[in-house]
Amino acid sequence: MIIFPAIDIRNGKCVRLIQGDYNQEKVYNDSPVDTAKMWEQKGAEYIHIVDLDGAKTGDSINKSIIINIAKETGIPIQVGGGIRSMDSIDAYLENGVERVIIGTAAIQNKAFLREAVQKHGEKVAVSIDARDGYVATDGWTDTSTVKALDLIKELEDIGVQTIVYTDILKDGMLQGPNLTEQRLINEATSMNVIASGGVATTKDVANLQELNMYGTIIGKALYDGKIKFEALMEG
Repeated sequence: MIIFPAIDIRNGKCVRLIQGDYNQEKVYNDSPVDTAKMWEQKGAEYIHIVDLDGAKTGDSINKSIIINIAKETGIPIQVGGGIRSMDSIDAYLENGVERVIIGTAAIQNKAFLREAVQKHGEKVAVSIDARDGYVATDGWTDTSTVKALDLIKELEDIGVQTIVYTDILKDGMLQGPNLTEQRLINEATSMNVIASGGVATTKDVANLQELNMYGTIIGKALYDGKIKFEALMEG
């Protein structure tokens, strides 16, 4: 299972939000590039980056910083947040980003998603953020009437190969992932599923490994020192 350290960028800084609440922010580092280099030095094999400003506005506001990370590090990065146009996807992939993650646009504009997958294949992933099994959009501010399981079947038909599945109610709470939900999603699809939200201990990581998840994203627990990344790499 791939461990993805998360770098969430807002106003050019590395931050974490609690449950996606833009009013509950903690700044961890003024330089996301330095943060990425730190994870690389600790042995990370892949980094997960979110443009929080982009997720809210639909514009890739921190694009230059993210492209810098791709150029300054020697490991693949995946990027999400505000990617709602082919130009945005192309710009990232042409500048060293390994995989782009489409969120809101994947739900609201299936034609765009289909075109992106046809053009870039496995380099396009989809982020499914769910609250009580229903998909949330627009930086988690709205909950739709779309069931996550229904969306997954659609994504498979379109040809998506990787999804990031986040349980919003667990995100940033350090209460452990929603294992029941993650298992349900993972068993319902042949796509690679990256679990996100709530990972707080090495036991949580082991539990996700037992579910045969493709990967897991860890943010707050790493930054707050609840989990030592080196211990995960040794494990």
